[in-house]
Amino acid sequence: MTDIAGRTIWITGASSGIGEALALLASRRGAKLVLSARRVDELERVRAACADPARVAVLPLDLTAFDAAAALRAAEAFFGPIEVLVNNAGISQRSLLVDTGMDVYRRIMELDFFAPVALTKALVPGMRARGGGHVVVISSVVGKMGTPLRTGYAAAKHALHGFYEAARAELWREGLKFTLVCPGFIRTQVSVNAITGDGGRYARMDAGQEKGMDAEACAARIWAGVGRDAEELYVGREKLAIYAKRWAPSLVSALIKRARVT
Repeated sequence: MTDIAGRTIWITGASSGIGEALALLASRRGAKLVLSARRVDELERVRAACADPARVAVLPLDLTAFDAAAALRAAEAFFGPIEVLVNNAGISQRSLLVDTGMDVYRRIMELDFFAPVALTKALVPGMRARGGGHVVVISSVVGKMGTPLRTGYAAAKHALHGFYEAARAELWREGLKFTLVCPGFIRTQVSVNAITGDGGRYARMDAGQEKGMDAEACAARIWAGVGRDAEELYVGREKLAIYAKRWAPSLVSALIKRARVT
């Protein structure tokens, strides 16, 4: 079981949304935190809101252009070895396949897939040497099924599942744990910050997002899942679609084709 109290936890995408909520709750539970994102002012705001800001460090990072080994050295310079990595940073998409440029697909894959893989590869040797560690990956319900306007986003999230399931099968004997989290609609700015087919900002709050689960409630469920070493965790009412797909895939496919996903 992974008790986060006293652990050193590195959270990417920590300046807002699920990442911010995870940081605030982990701080209240006694964790030492390294928070990363591009926006330094927002990271400092989150740090100041934590229960014990002295046990929270800010490490600005652009995960589309970074050296994972150097980033790890910087992260571990604050409180020592990283015991829990939360790969939360990412970007969503709101565009049709026919309207989406290959540069946009590459941008999504770079941030949503290659960046967490690079960080994980940087951390794994140290975790193996210490005999344990926990990697938490914020995927999506879309990581289990593709929906309209998310071709690149769904591809990146599906890729995460393949990579981390294989990593778990390779490394479990050495004490490494991997938790894949699949949230549904969570009330964050993810749709506002999503990119369109030409790489521009979507800049709108989706109705589903606006009515989604509160980020703090989502964070509580994630940390509870990490605490019991869940390998895969579904959060939000949309998780019902994952279960339904197992037993009635044709029905779910028909519903997704007609679903309003904005």
